Amino acid sequence: MKEESDPEYKRLLLKLSGEVLAGSKRYGLDSSVIDRYSKILVSLSNSGRQIGVVVGAGNFVRGRAFPDMDRVTADQMGMTATLINALALMDSIKRSGGRSSVLSTIVINGSAETYSPVEANTLLNSGNIVIYAGGTGNAYLTTDTAAALRAVQTDCNILLKGTKVDGIYSADPKGDSTAERFDIIDYNEVLRLELNVMDAAAIAICRDNELPICIFDIRDPENIIKVLDNPSLGSLVKEV
Repeated sequence: MKEESDPEYKRLLLKLSGEVLAGSKRYGLDSSVIDRYSKILVSLSNSGRQIGVVVGAGNFVRGRAFPDMDRVTADQMGMTATLINALALMDSIKRSGGRSSVLSTIVINGSAETYSPVEANTLLNSGNIVIYAGGTGNAYLTTDTAAALRAVQTDCNILLKGTKVDGIYSADPKGDSTAERFDIIDYNEVLRLELNVMDAAAIAICRDNELPICIFDIRDPENIIKVLDNPSLGSLVKEV
C-alpha cells in the first residue's frame, strides 16, 4: 500500500533526447544545459522519486541519417553514441550531489555496467538515478522503444517523453492553427491517428502493460517537476 508520504509517481522513466543535451548548439554537448537537467533530477531523487533515464543520440548521430549505409551498421553507430550522452549526464548528476549509474546494452570496460532489470532495480532502490544507454541493443528499434521497455521492466509508474511542444496535437501546431490539442488520449487512438509522438512499438508496449505516458515540453527543465504534479500541463496517453 502506498504511504501518505509517497509521491503519486514514485518510480518514473524520463526519455531525454540527445538534441536537448546539445542546447542551442544543436550538436555535441552543452555542459551548462546538462547541469540544469541534472539538478532537477537530483532534486526529484532527493524528494523520494526513483528515476530512470533513457538518452537518445540525435546530437551526434542518427542511424536513419545515413540512407546509403547498411541500416544495422548505422543503428549500431547511433546506439554507441548514446553512451557518450549517458556518461556526460551521469557525471553531471554526481557533480550536482546525486548518485548515478549507467547501464548499457553496449559495454566499454570501465565505463558502464551491462544492463539487466535485476541490476537496474537494485540501483533504483538504493537511490541511484539510473541512465540506460545503448537503446534496446537491436537495430531497427529506436530509443523510444528502449524507453518503453526499460520503464516496463523496472515497474515504473509513468513514462515521461520530453518534446519541443506542450503535448500531443492532431497536426503540427506550428503549421496548422486548427490543430487540436489532446489533454488525455487513448493508446489506440494515438496509433489509429498515426500521431507519431512515439514509435508504434513503444506505444503498444505501454498499452499492453497499462503504463501511462506523459508527452510534455522539456525545453524548460522545471517542467519535469511540474508535469509530475499536474500531467495536464502535457498530454497523457492512457486507457480511456
